[in-house]
Amino acid sequence: MANPGYGKRSAPGQHPRTAPDFSHLPPREAAVAAYIDRLPDGADISVKTLAKWLPYGQCALRTALHRIEAAGHLRRGSECVATDAVLLWVTRTFFSRTARDDVWWAAFVRGDVPPEPQRPTRSRAYILLAALGRTAPALSLSAADCASLEGQVGEWFARGATEAETLRALTEGLPAVVHHAASLVRRRLVDKLPPERPLPAPRTVVLRTLECGECRAPGSPEALRDGRCRACRGERADTPAGPPGAVPVTGVRERVAAVRAGLVPRSERTARARGVRDRR
Repeated sequence: MANPGYGKRSAPGQHPRTAPDFSHLPPREAAVAAYIDRLPDGADISVKTLAKWLPYGQCALRTALHRIEAAGHLRRGSECVATDAVLLWVTRTFFSRTARDDVWWAAFVRGDVPPEPQRPTRSRAYILLAALGRTAPALSLSAADCASLEGQVGEWFARGATEAETLRALTEGLPAVVHHAASLVRRRLVDKLPPERPLPAPRTVVLRTLECGECRAPGSPEALRDGRCRACRGERADTPAGPPGAVPVTGVRERVAAVRAGLVPRSERTARARGVRDRR
């Protein structure tokens, strides 16, 4: 395992593990990615540690990690972790079994990863209606009845009602004989509809950054295409880096030299201070 704050961190929303997960990668990269995929979170996946367990040298592993990163399975960066006293920025190496594009990684850094498309499943409302006959046999419903009443029960859930509250409203005080279960349930869903009581959605603030997988320079997700910065991709920068008004990198030393030239040497400041005290 890596030191605290380092090591593998699994990205959210990954697909279940299958045999051809990394079949699109070259054999060496596929073997390295499959090995990292099976490691637990927090495991040390640095080049030196991987070289101890895999039959590849450090240079080969460094190249393999760059290719895995370019394929969308890995990103390196930092994440802000809150403690009781301070906020700490810790190093993270995020790994995703499912290949992600740059747009997905940019959303991950912002903390608003789009949900993965899933197979259609039965809603909470349909499940409650289908199981209604277990609590009250007189209210056993057909599949068609459950489908027609699903929207009304969904409105109860949208207003903050729980399954227990909805079930109690539908099953308590039933008449001795129920001639038409679906009509009775529909009537009670209308007559006992609760008032709206929306709950505030929790807001989570996510602080993350990414860095170049080759030179480790931090940058925005848009600037780190395939996990590498513009310079490591061999592209020239069209605009100077930094915020508006920042001193260009080439002019920093000249600016510092000019500031130093304008400073008064310490020996002169000391002599002036002594002269002031002597006159007093």
